[in-house]
Order: sequence, then structure tokens, then C-alpha cells
Amino acid sequence: MMEKLRKVEVQRKTSETEVLLQLNLDGTGSHQIDTEIPFLSHMLTLLSLHSLCDLKVTARGDVEVDDHHTVEDIGICFGQALDQALGEKRGIRRYGAATIPMDEALSRVVIDLSGRSVLVYNVELDRESIGNFATENAREFFKAVANGAKMGIHIDVLRGQNTHHILESIFKAFARALKEAVEIEPRMEGIWSSKGKL
Repeated sequence: MMEKLRKVEVQRKTSETEVLLQLNLDGTGSHQIDTEIPFLSHMLTLLSLHSLCDLKVTARGDVEVDDHHTVEDIGICFGQALDQALGEKRGIRRYGAATIPMDEALSRVVIDLSGRSVLVYNVELDRESIGNFATENAREFFKAVANGAKMGIHIDVLRGQNTHHILESIFKAFARALKEAVEIEPRMEGIWSSKGKL
């Protein structure tokens, strides 16, 4: 029963993009990622693997104009899927934190599935793009996730020089923090909040 409640599909179609996203919070890290932005596909693969969430994404967009719409809309869909899969958030650990290295880069991500949308993003990147991915849109992705999932996300890059390494450490840290936050705490039958609701 829990697995069914925590497995959802979200579709989004606009004049700019078309996204189909399937998310299973109780998966094994199985993934099928098909976007027109190879670096983003790589990051979503890492997100699936390190969160142990099964993730399927098919996305098409106006990348001939810019990658912004596609990146943002995938973030919106992921956030909405996470929100729907968690439902009332009964029994979840709620908080998650991870500090993850990627060679010389080190990033810390702390999340709270609080029901409130917050993104704190302390990241400086030297490169403007990796392939057809504008690195500034990493922030747009996480902002869209925070809004869609109604969650708090704090991202801090502690050190790093290589932009690819920095972004990879961020996505891996987010994935590990998410894995922790969505886990079920056996001793918590209700919702882990003094208000009784998230």
C-alpha cells in the first residue's frame, strides 16, 4: 500500500515544453532519462541513483531558444511528483542532510519537507555553460523543485573549482538528503511536526 501511494506520474504540456515524469520513492535507483540536454540528463541520473528513487523523465522543449524552460519545467514536475507521492507525509523523517565530495568540490545540501517553499542557494560557478546546459539554470531547477514540492532546500558549496564537479556534488548531495528525508521512521505513526500537519 505504501509503495502505491509513493509512486506517481506527472505530465506538463505548455507551448514551450512537454514533460512526462514518473517517480517511485521506494525504488532502487532505476532510471530512464530522455531529455535534449545531456548534462541535465546526467544530473537526473545521479539524482535517481543516489536517492534510490526510480525516475523516468521524457522531456522536449524549445532548446533552440534556450534550455531554461525545459530545465525549469522538469524541476516543476519533479517537485509536484514528490509532493503527490508523499501525500500527508505521515511517518516520514522529514529532514535530510548530506555533504558530498566530487574530487576537489564539496557541497552540502540540507532539506526540510516542511510544506513551505524555500531555496537558499550559495553557489558560485566559473563556467556559464556545460554543453547546451546554462549553469545558472541549476538554481532554476532547484527553485522549481522547492516550489513544486513545498519544501525547504539549502545548498552550500563549501569548496571547488571545476564547475562540472561542483554541480555533480550538489545533485548527489541533494539526492542523499532526499533519500534520508523521505524514509519512513517506524516509531513515528503520525506527522513529525508539533502542528500535526506539514
